[in-house]
Amino acid sequence: MGKIVEMDGDEMTRIIWKMIKDELLEPFVELNTEYYDLGLPHRDETNDMVSIEAGEAIKKYKVGVKCATITPNAQRVEEYNLKEMWKSPNGTIRAILDGTVFRAPVLVSGIKPSVRSWEKPITIARHAYGDVYKATEFRLEKPGKAELVFTSEDGEEKRATIYDFECGGVLQGMYNKDTSIRSFAHSCFKYAISTKQDLWFSTKDTISKQYDQTFKLIFQEIYENEYKEEFEKNGIEYFYTLIDDAVARVIRSKGGYIWACKNYDGDVMSDMVSTAFGSLAMMTSVLVSPDGNYEYEAAHGTVTRHYYRYLEGEKTSTNPVATIFAWTGALRKRGELDGNAELMDFAAKLEKASLDVIESGRMTKDLVGLWQGSQATALTTEEFIQAIRAELEKYI
Repeated sequence: MGKIVEMDGDEMTRIIWKMIKDELLEPFVELNTEYYDLGLPHRDETNDMVSIEAGEAIKKYKVGVKCATITPNAQRVEEYNLKEMWKSPNGTIRAILDGTVFRAPVLVSGIKPSVRSWEKPITIARHAYGDVYKATEFRLEKPGKAELVFTSEDGEEKRATIYDFECGGVLQGMYNKDTSIRSFAHSCFKYAISTKQDLWFSTKDTISKQYDQTFKLIFQEIYENEYKEEFEKNGIEYFYTLIDDAVARVIRSKGGYIWACKNYDGDVMSDMVSTAFGSLAMMTSVLVSPDGNYEYEAAHGTVTRHYYRYLEGEKTSTNPVATIFAWTGALRKRGELDGNAELMDFAAKLEKASLDVIESGRMTKDLVGLWQGSQATALTTEEFIQAIRAELEKYI
């Protein structure tokens, strides 16, 4: 098989990452990975150059799989004795790949969505560049005038007053690029066609008459000029609506479509959708770039609370499904690119084994309270992974 870029992570998910490799992958597949340690200590040692190297490696090999990582705040800087408050490796890699994040829930019989009308998965397409994640911000301690200034390459200047502060406050400047918005649009339209799903796109252009409206206009232009005919041929629809209207439509819908959102909106709405469907640990996430690069990861964090208990010698019941599906997504895509049907078949069998264990009533504690089938048995992380291995061995 061709190479997969493997990016290790932090805390409890790092522990689970090793368990998955030891129990579910290496006994069955001869992995060919290029390894990058994105754990916070190693990012600090390399001045975060390792995140950039990992992103460039995905551009080279086309497929990557990533463990959850810490984005440090002030408390983490002190805890890990960091040189500085390093940025999110996810944001760094997304900027390098210029891609769109598609997140969709993993459905199992026995767990029904909190929203009664939802019958099919809702895929969130999250723009993966700029906005608040690349913002420059100040904390202001005294009165003063805040201005927005742009100086073009030929020296022309645009200037506008943001606010005359009569007291302290906060100030933030954020941006996006036409090229990245176009990449976002192309990724969304292509993904909708490949999955034959309707595509919804929402912003707040009635309030943000330049920033959000630029997204709206670029999407509409690209759709009309390049994708409308193919959408109509496939019997699928593209439409734009305000994000508050989109939320109302989503709650009333049956699901089964792609909902495209700007960066922060997609971050929030993917958490809402995944929680309503059951659990963040039951959510697939793949970053797709317009030039055909794929990065698979779990949509949740590093499960810090469980990690501290693990360090104290306790057995935890941490759900590994999203991380397992990150691996299966990467293996399947590697198989597609290499024409390796056997590898694609293994990925499908591992996913089936994972879901079969849950649907048999054996699961981690986060799912027990959601279970609507016959009696559920709560397993530790190790027991759950071992149960998946036993099920997988039946298929191989």
